[in-house]
Amino acid sequence: MTQSPVAKIRLEKRSGKVVTVITGLHTYGSERLNSIAKALKSSLGTGGTVKEGVIEIQGEHMAAVERWLRDGR
Repeated sequence: MTQSPVAKIRLEKRSGKVVTVITGLHTYGSERLNSIAKALKSSLGTGGTVKEGVIEIQGEHMAAVERWLRDGR
């Protein structure tokens, strides 16, 4: 039985701005990560990117990202 990857969500300060960072999903592949990032950005009304298997969402959205991932949107 294959176990699903576990997302780890944390906040980072960069140049005085807060970024929500989601790691642990790199096994999904870049296409799926980009799709997740796009859906999160749309849902939260903010910007973001995927860099080296890590999703970065602009702003402090830890609780909302956790809810989104847990509830499947």
